Amino acid sequence: MSVQTPGKKTAHQRQQFRRNDLLQPFLKWAGGKRQLLPEIRKYVPKRYKLYFEPFIGAAAVLFDIQPHSAVINDANAELINCYRVIKQDPEGLITHLSQHRNEKKYFYHLRALDRDPSFATLTEVQRAARIIYLNKTCYNGLFRVNSQGQFNVPFGNYANPNIVDEVVIRAVSRYLNEANVEVSNDDFAAAVDGARRGDFVYFDPPYDPLSDTSSFTGYNLNSFDKNEQRRLKVVCDDLTRRGCKVLLSNSATDFIRELYGDASRYTIVEVEASRNINSVSTGRGKISELLIFNNYDVKE
Repeated sequence: MSVQTPGKKTAHQRQQFRRNDLLQPFLKWAGGKRQLLPEIRKYVPKRYKLYFEPFIGAAAVLFDIQPHSAVINDANAELINCYRVIKQDPEGLITHLSQHRNEKKYFYHLRALDRDPSFATLTEVQRAARIIYLNKTCYNGLFRVNSQGQFNVPFGNYANPNIVDEVVIRAVSRYLNEANVEVSNDDFAAAVDGARRGDFVYFDPPYDPLSDTSSFTGYNLNSFDKNEQRRLKVVCDDLTRRGCKVLLSNSATDFIRELYGDASRYTIVEVEASRNINSVSTGRGKISELLIFNNYDVKE
């Protein structure tokens, strides 16, 4: 099912929209783009119409460039529920988050809810508060599920985690509404069905693993393997034919370099990024990544 793109904004709506410097991710996220933002900004086109981000994650790029209208998407239903709740009921979310406790026994009780039939009875606000709480109090801020889709990261044992960030939640809610951001839970290809000439699409998919043991596949139930990377490339080619401006992040592997190796269509730029979220300490630190764009003029 494709998402409905936001309608044209009235002059009054455009006048109401203001950049908000308090806007930032409300979750910690493996593969988040905060450290890479200075490089990504260099390749954001100066002019575009509608912004699409089909792998929204923690939305570091969205919140940094703050487009006036956008379509965001993710395959992770619990993550997308958080965005919808923040957009529609930020005060209810803050109230529920305030009730959660940074205690080990309580953490495991809440984590185990998705293994119980009663999980289906939770409201959308309760589910969103649970995910944000687990993310802020679990080990290393990972979001990881097992093959049954159950959250399985252990307790982080942090002294004073910021479980309820009221300022950020309200800032995100205000932006999602003022910018008329459409939120969908769909396949990445369906999420860009409505993209047209002059629109800007940023893809931040699960990365091609640097080795056979480095793949992070616990983000959702469906592993993003090389066939999925090839399917993403087909979507990028189609968007290019439609006249869309496409920017992609991925790991600096030979496979990705070869996949986007058509220099007449794509430019590949290698950048250095910091990785602070990893279950193994040796997987953190500086790492090379690729930014790939379909030869639009970033200065236009």
